[in-house]
Amino acid sequence: MDAPEKPQIYLITPPIFDAPAFADDLARVLDGAEIACVRLDMAATDEGELSRAADTLREVTHARDIAIVITDHLLLAERLGLDGVHLSDASRSVRAARKALGPDAIVGCFCGASRHDGMTAGEAGADYVSFGPVGASQLGDGTTAPLELFQWWSEMIELPVVAEGGLTPELVAQLAPHTDFFGIGREIWRSGDPLAALKTLTAAID
Repeated sequence: MDAPEKPQIYLITPPIFDAPAFADDLARVLDGAEIACVRLDMAATDEGELSRAADTLREVTHARDIAIVITDHLLLAERLGLDGVHLSDASRSVRAARKALGPDAIVGCFCGASRHDGMTAGEAGADYVSFGPVGASQLGDGTTAPLELFQWWSEMIELPVVAEGGLTPELVAQLAPHTDFFGIGREIWRSGDPLAALKTLTAAID
C-alpha cells in the first residue's frame, strides 16, 4: 500500500462473526466511507470456516475495488484469491511471505511497539508495518506504541505505517499527522451503527 496524502482507513474484521450478516455490515461501511483495505482477522482455525468467510468478504470488497488481506494464513491468501497477508509475528516471516506470494501481493507486518522490528520488516520486503496498540489495552503485556514512535517513523522512514488498537477520537487527532493508515476494528463493530461509529472516530482526519 502506498502512503496516502492523509491517513486512510484500514478496516479489521472482528475475531468472531457470522459471515453473511457481517458482509452486510461491511458493505454498508464500504459504501459510506472511503476505505483503503480490509483485513480478515478471524480467530478461527478451521480451514473451511476461514475459507467461507474469505470468499464472502472477497466478493464484497472486490466488487468495490478494495483490497482484502488475511492475517497469517499465507497459503489461504493465495488459494482464495485474496490480495495479500498481514503477518503478526513482527518481522520473522516477511521474507518468506514475499517469496511465496510474489511482488504484487500486499505483505504487511504487525510490529507491536518495536522500531527495530518495523525497520527489519521493511528491509525484508513488507509493504507496510503496523504499530499498536496505541490506546489502553489489556492485550499482551500492556505495552502501547507511543506517539513518539509514529513521529519518528514519519520523519525518518518512507514505508507506510498503520496505527491500530484502542483508538479514540483524541488519539486519532494526535496521530493523524504522523500515520498513513488507521487500523480500525473493535472500535466500531461493537456499536449498533458501525458506519456512524467510524465517522465519529475519524472525524479529526478531515
